[in-house]
Amino acid sequence: MKFVIQRVTEASVTVDEKIVGQIGKGFLVLIGVAEDDTKEIADKMVKKLCNMRIFDDENGKTNLGLSDVDGQLLLISQFTLYADCKKGNRPSFVKAGGPDMANEMYEYIIQKCKEAVPVVEKGIFGADMKVQLSNDGPFTIVLDSEAL
Repeated sequence: MKFVIQRVTEASVTVDEKIVGQIGKGFLVLIGVAEDDTKEIADKMVKKLCNMRIFDDENGKTNLGLSDVDGQLLLISQFTLYADCKKGNRPSFVKAGGPDMANEMYEYIIQKCKEAVPVVEKGIFGADMKVQLSNDGPFTIVLDSEAL
């Protein structure tokens, strides 16, 4: 499982010219699910995400988490995080979880995040989404379950 976490001042996702998810200060998270991911892996990833301290404190140090700044989450499914570009110029996505399994994991992650964060918005799984954000910093973290 991979999360690309971007600290934002605001972010939104649009499908068919309609905003389906929108947040202020918080994290925009792109979520990639691999074929062998489990709920146990998702639990570890969500715990790490929700406790990540990458907001500045009064001394300019990244010591504050989502709960300290009333931060929000915008969660977007993105199977392309599992692109394999080793051979040729056309990426392969064979390591990405199949649509049914990946959607189930995505919905599970959303529910687990809602247990820890008051405002959780989301995109639409499998849709053609347009994502807009103001990356604060910029500050981007790649969280990979294989590194946990």
